[in-house]
Amino acid sequence: MTIKVLIADDQMMVREGFSVLLNAMPDIEVIGEAVNGREAVERVRELAPDVVLMDIRMPELNGIEATREIIASEGDAKVLVLTTFDLDEYVYQALRAGASGFLLKDASARQLAEGVRVVASGEALLAPTVTRRLITEFSKLAETPRLSSTVQAQQYGELTERETEVLVLIAQGLSNAEIASRLVVAESTIKTHVSRVLVKLGLRDRTQAAVFAYEARLVTPG
Repeated sequence: MTIKVLIADDQMMVREGFSVLLNAMPDIEVIGEAVNGREAVERVRELAPDVVLMDIRMPELNGIEATREIIASEGDAKVLVLTTFDLDEYVYQALRAGASGFLLKDASARQLAEGVRVVASGEALLAPTVTRRLITEFSKLAETPRLSSTVQAQQYGELTERETEVLVLIAQGLSNAEIASRLVVAESTIKTHVSRVLVKLGLRDRTQAAVFAYEARLVTPG
């Protein structure tokens, strides 16, 4: 199945460069471009892409707000945030808005294509070590309030003890294989636990689960 991609960036060279790289892949097709956040939202509604490569700093509507609107819509588009710096102050906010991960603009063609494939499959793009560093850094900088104790109890109180344990390990940056090794169970069992955690918490992917765990203070940055 061909993965349909929309590229949203106000720099023409970035859009054209990524289009050339991705269209060279047999399983990926760039079906549209957008020069700002507002156009990105509109194009997602028109074209129904599988993945949106979303720049954060754009005119009219920034990438964070555009991501929030896209995720709130009825479509299934996944958002992959584009950033120049791996510690961009807005990346954490984008993840909270529903982005499935982030990608540096200087990524290689292989990294770009693989990132699109990973996000399209429903997984989070962030590698475990990057997840751990990113969430740790940006949970310190988030301007929005943490989840209240009441909301925490209502939401993760539905998780079993083992599911809560898996959630904490996800937030610490461990992969399914690493979690399975840590808990001495089959990797397929961990995949089932992860799926249940996402369903119970109403989350889209592992990145959102990691963000939730930090905001609920199940894991403390540091």
